[in-house]
Amino acid sequence: MSAVQHTQQVTPELRAWILEQARAGAQPEAVVASMTASGWHEEVALVALEDVLRDFLDERAKVSQLPPPVAVPDPLPREGGLPTMLALPDREVRVLLAMNEPRVVVLGGLLSHEECDELMALAEKRLTRSETVQTDTGASEVNAARTSQGMFFERGENELCARIEARIAALIGWPVDNGEGIQVLRYRPGAEYKPHYDYFDPAQAGTPSILKRGGQRVATVVMYLNDPEVGGGTTFPDVKLEVAPVKGNAVFFSYDRAHPVSKTLHGGAPVVAGEKWVATKWLREGVFR
Repeated sequence: MSAVQHTQQVTPELRAWILEQARAGAQPEAVVASMTASGWHEEVALVALEDVLRDFLDERAKVSQLPPPVAVPDPLPREGGLPTMLALPDREVRVLLAMNEPRVVVLGGLLSHEECDELMALAEKRLTRSETVQTDTGASEVNAARTSQGMFFERGENELCARIEARIAALIGWPVDNGEGIQVLRYRPGAEYKPHYDYFDPAQAGTPSILKRGGQRVATVVMYLNDPEVGGGTTFPDVKLEVAPVKGNAVFFSYDRAHPVSKTLHGGAPVVAGEKWVATKWLREGVFR
């Protein structure tokens, strides 16, 4: 390091300013001229510019490799303020929390307590060890990361499922036919689902065959069917968020790219006491068959 660089250190604020200029399309010569006019030595300015531009170009290269964004459902308007209540054809649902990045909306009272009880009763006799879809093969198999019991209802299999599916479609503005069947899961003490993404990894060999059934997953609705005593929250590690599993409530989240940039890494925290029941609805780009 030269004597000049010893006397003038590149600060985080300077790096941020250079990055802002690069994103705005400023020419390197103009950036250096502005820095020297502000009292920075030319040698320091050139070194700082080269260092920041290298990171900027790496960032641009990563962005260019992202899959293009797709349309996704949403229960809330993006403009005009946040409503506290959503009036659906058969029910009013409260808005408890909303985030934009990632798009996460916590909903109060999406299901009645009677609907929760009925869904658990219908599902209980059909529970088996939960499986996950393996995108390298397209098959489903037991995974150590998922220690729950579960089952799937066919879409519209009974009056209760059809009613819930129609309510979700009205809530998020997405066709009923673009939804998978409802999955019900039971987590006993110690059971969990480690953080994962719900979209199908485009890099895996089995993904193309999975996508033939309706395209990529674009959103998830997790509905809580009971109140665990302790634990069992839905966690979003990338944004340090945990949603409490409250009976009748739900959490919605969407992902417009099948990529970690969506920040939708999420998991089911271990149940510490009691047990947790949830019903999950995945939404696809197109008609799910």
